[in-house]
Amino acid sequence: MKNSTSSSKKKEESAAQSNGVKLNTWSKAVSSKAVWEDKDEFLDVVYWFRQIIAIVLGIIWGVAPLKGFLGIAIFCVINAGVLYVYFSSFQQVDEEEYGGTWELTKEGFMTSFALFLVVWIIFYTALHYD
Repeated sequence: MKNSTSSSKKKEESAAQSNGVKLNTWSKAVSSKAVWEDKDEFLDVVYWFRQIIAIVLGIIWGVAPLKGFLGIAIFCVINAGVLYVYFSSFQQVDEEEYGGTWELTKEGFMTSFALFLVVWIIFYTALHYD
């Protein structure tokens, strides 16, 4: 019962803050403590933030020129760490509603890892091979 009371209270606070105007997904994504009525919508935001991080880090690693396991390990730590801070501190979502911290942390990770590798290889090859 407490869970439904707190979620309805969050919805009321959100409606009061937005003056009854429904915020789009990206507005909620960059707003602290946004209320996510649709769980899939928040998971989509986590997924796409992860893809953006993969592209940015792939470009940086390719230009740097970072190589080997160290680059992969640093990517994994940054990718997981940034998203963990995002959903636990910035959005302050209840991780249990999404299957726990681990489920949110791994959401879209393998896709972003593959994208990171492709971008890293392309930039590294283009800039550092003759």
